Amino acid sequence: MLFPELTLPQMVRAHAQKNANRVAIRQKQFGIWQPYSWREYYDRASAVGLGFRAMGLEEGGHVAVISENRVEWVLAQLGAGLVGAITIGVYPTSPSNEVAYVLEHSNTEIVICEDQEQVDKVLERLDDLPKLRRIIVVETKGMRQYPEGRVTSFEELEYAGRTHAFTHGKLIDEVLSRQKLSDIALMIYTSGSTGKPKGAMLSYKNIRAEAVSVIERLELDSSTTLLSYLPLCHVAEQMTTVMVPSYLGSLVNFGESIRTVQEDLREVAPTMFLGVPRIWEKLHSSIHIKLLESDPVRRRLFETAYAACDPFAEKLPRQRSLGQRIKFFIYYWAVFRSLQNFIGLRGTEVAMTGAAPISPKIVKFFRTIGVPLVEVYGLTESSAIATAQTLDTREALGVGTAAPGIEVKLGETGEVLVRGDTVFEGYYRNEEATKNTIRNGWLHTGDVAEMHKGQFRSSIASRTS
Repeated sequence: MLFPELTLPQMVRAHAQKNANRVAIRQKQFGIWQPYSWREYYDRASAVGLGFRAMGLEEGGHVAVISENRVEWVLAQLGAGLVGAITIGVYPTSPSNEVAYVLEHSNTEIVICEDQEQVDKVLERLDDLPKLRRIIVVETKGMRQYPEGRVTSFEELEYAGRTHAFTHGKLIDEVLSRQKLSDIALMIYTSGSTGKPKGAMLSYKNIRAEAVSVIERLELDSSTTLLSYLPLCHVAEQMTTVMVPSYLGSLVNFGESIRTVQEDLREVAPTMFLGVPRIWEKLHSSIHIKLLESDPVRRRLFETAYAACDPFAEKLPRQRSLGQRIKFFIYYWAVFRSLQNFIGLRGTEVAMTGAAPISPKIVKFFRTIGVPLVEVYGLTESSAIATAQTLDTREALGVGTAAPGIEVKLGETGEVLVRGDTVFEGYYRNEEATKNTIRNGWLHTGDVAEMHKGQFRSSIASRTS
């Protein structure tokens, strides 16, 4: 599949022109899924971007977002990109001191806060944020007593943008006409396990290269659907929610909240799903509990089905004998299909696990019941996935091979080294750390691995962080 050499905002504009009425995003509100077409998505993001400009944000300025996943998160990110600004994600679970550190270090000028809780974190440390000019809040409940001029609603931001369009209607087209793949698009702050968090700068070139690589490795197309639920300030969710759909023109769903993920999964039935090992363990446990609560006949039927299909779980369907195919067909309709429905993954054509090592038993369990689970490896500095199993891979204890367009090799000590257009542009305001991480064009990950039957394999190199 060929993709034009366009930045992410340029791609979204292209979808809005060519696929104007196709649904790009659905947001669940009060139990009802609200659809947004590519045209509506682009128009609202344009209003947001022009709203930023109306509030004094210049090209190259910095916008931060502190929120759970929702349509306003990506509207803010795309809006910033449409006017040449850079987005910084902040974990909504972060305490005020960590929020203040990221906002100050990143030189954030405008911050989008989901609700009163996030606004209070920012206001608590306002004296430490001299460059912050405006706080935008999405949910305004409880916000009446907050200072006018400093705190503004997201609705007012969009209104300001639509008003600004009357006198600056060509601004976005002018910005996009000179926007380059080398421009910085996004800053993702690392966890800071070895010191203060560092702001990894990702360019549009990095984003495009990652999207194309993932699409080719996982055989995705425009019919791909997903539920966005992992934090959008994490590179893995950026990959699945923003990077890939923006180039494919595929559908993203935002659920009611992080607490309704399993219910939302059942309703969406996504074709692609990414889960960290803890998520897969929770899904496994929920199935186990459901079976314990069922009657003895159902439990016995599951045990029989699992024992029958476990021996060929790591064989591809085409590699199975006629007898094995018949067995799986019978037990799928008798048992496994209802279990897949229960966890919301019946429509899943590719499922991924990353971010940490996962038990081979968990991987084999889901493959046995028919969920096509593959392992991936990557990190923020590689723009997400660097290696991944293909859909034809069935052996556990491996994270596959280098994804298309990416070079991966092992250094003298077994350190994983990565090279290609997905390697990030460096750490913001930290040249020394950048020089220590990218040497002679190779990203030094700090992870150690070995080759096993053609796959990279390690007890620690199964992550996307």
